[in-house]
Amino acid sequence: MDNHEPVLLVDRQEGIATLTLNRPDQLNALSLELRQLLAAELERLRTDSDIRVVILTGAGRAFCAGLDLKEMGGETATASGAHPPDPPRLLRALPQPVIGAINGLAVTGGFEISLSCDVLIGTPETKFADTHARVGLLAGWGLSQRLSRAVGLYRAKELSLTGNFLSAERAYEWGMLNRIVSREDLMPTCRALARDMMSCVPEVMFEYKRMIDRGFDLSLGDAMGYEREISRRHKAPKPEEVASRRGKIQQRGRKQAQQD
Repeated sequence: MDNHEPVLLVDRQEGIATLTLNRPDQLNALSLELRQLLAAELERLRTDSDIRVVILTGAGRAFCAGLDLKEMGGETATASGAHPPDPPRLLRALPQPVIGAINGLAVTGGFEISLSCDVLIGTPETKFADTHARVGLLAGWGLSQRLSRAVGLYRAKELSLTGNFLSAERAYEWGMLNRIVSREDLMPTCRALARDMMSCVPEVMFEYKRMIDRGFDLSLGDAMGYEREISRRHKAPKPEEVASRRGKIQQRGRKQAQQD
């Protein structure tokens, strides 16, 4: 890779922002420079009304290998400046849905970032691992709590207490990956999914994402009450708007049935 090539690539097209972690020779390890740039970009996206879906992926054969351990160990020069907020927290703060295009290895911090996306699409090369215990660190970006909620307590303990890799096929079986597609189909699949999301009413889609995330952190009884309250406050569209949208949904359904 050209030393002058940015470590974070940003592409904005037709309402979709695609962010690519771009340190392929280092398996997209999160240097301080990359974390600073990613944090700044996520802050911009949070208030960007032109962007309705975000796709996050990595360059080369890895999605993200986590923090740059060589940099942490002082073997390479660190970028100057204060440490930015952790990427998973910034991802979860976005109003837009985030599609994780998990193109390869997602290890430790990269695993934590994956679990902060809203939808995960993988390839046969996708692998996850929590190596915190192997290198003598403790999770600080949510992995110890979010993984068990994603795959179950006992599966999470198996992964985190061994550091073993989780294959794409097993991640799909455990309900963590939405789909597995070929490497060449990964980005087209994610963009098609983003366009499907953008066919929804934007402000309702954003609110629905917030409802799901907020409710997931509550008990079922409290979550049901929360849903009723938010639904009660929502201003429903006019009947003619509902009829028009229903017609488009039916037309879309017929088209998808023909494709299937």
